[in-house]
Amino acid sequence: MKKSIELSPNIETLFGTRDENLHVLEDGLNINIDLRSNHIEVEGAARDVSRAEQLFTDYEQLRKSGHQFQNGDLNSMLRVLVGDPNVTLRGLAEAGRQRAFGRRTVQPKSGNQRRYLEAIEQHDMVFGVGPAGTGKTYLAVAMAISALLNKQVNRIILARPAVEAGERLGFLPGTLQEKIDPYLRPLYDALFDMLDPERVERYLEKNVIEIAPIAFMRGRTLNDSFVILDEAQNTTSEQMKMFVTRLGFNSKAVITGDITQIDLPNARRSGLLEAIDILQRVNGLAFVHFDESDVVRHHLVQRIIRAYDEHKRLAEQLPLLETGPGASDAGQSTKPAASVRNGGDVTPVTTRQAPEIPMEDPPMEEPHVHN
Repeated sequence: MKKSIELSPNIETLFGTRDENLHVLEDGLNINIDLRSNHIEVEGAARDVSRAEQLFTDYEQLRKSGHQFQNGDLNSMLRVLVGDPNVTLRGLAEAGRQRAFGRRTVQPKSGNQRRYLEAIEQHDMVFGVGPAGTGKTYLAVAMAISALLNKQVNRIILARPAVEAGERLGFLPGTLQEKIDPYLRPLYDALFDMLDPERVERYLEKNVIEIAPIAFMRGRTLNDSFVILDEAQNTTSEQMKMFVTRLGFNSKAVITGDITQIDLPNARRSGLLEAIDILQRVNGLAFVHFDESDVVRHHLVQRIIRAYDEHKRLAEQLPLLETGPGASDAGQSTKPAASVRNGGDVTPVTTRQAPEIPMEDPPMEEPHVHN
């Protein structure tokens, strides 16, 4: 199907730098877009062409209503849109407008981020699990601030396990708060990025925003609160159970973590991993899993995460190859001698050792006796 769409004034801003947004549409919707002097021609399957036409219509209506797209927001919206046929540009923009607060607006930059924000809005407890740089903590803090400013909650509580905050913490200089602050710095960074510094300091002074290690949560009931547990992969089983049972009336809890970066000593089982297993079927909870495609940091971060995942996958496969059927026979031992690289895979090559033949002791000579 081929369709011609007239270009309205100033719609060129939709195209993006060097037409990058049009390339996103072409790749995501499997269509061809041909720019003309006063119109564009869209060619592809009828359903895909119809979605592209709806997008141009939505953009024109949003522009006329005074909506302004921030840096990179439009490109992020288009990537979300092409990945989900049920999403419209207008719907994404209006949802982002509703989450406006402070100095920023919360706008998802991937499909999983959109599902994450919707899960926080619709559920009282949400687990966000995925690699670094996917926006788990930042979006959770943003939603907490939005809820506070809209008077949906009375306070925000940000908790984080300080793995090193055991007895060794006492050797650090300063008060208890000064000793703990370095472990909680990422949460402070998110707050100062979204609110004026004076407002953050005022909220912290009045305990409207409270930042503390998870150990300080024990014995409390958190009512009218938005509670965030960051770096949950470093909680123990006991700490996780304690935290998820703190939730009081009219409260929300968001638990974030990266199960590939567990720093617990003595190989203790992560409380986050256990919670995923135990709470998966509990009604009222939501689990959102992120991957490297959701990373919103430097583009190299995506490649680094993918490389680590691939290395881990190969490392898990190698022991299976070495201990597979026929790796050893009775009375014979094997030892790795070399490896052959085929198309990026490493195949171990083993050599067989001949069984050792026990040597008989030499006959003892009878002592010669002189008469």
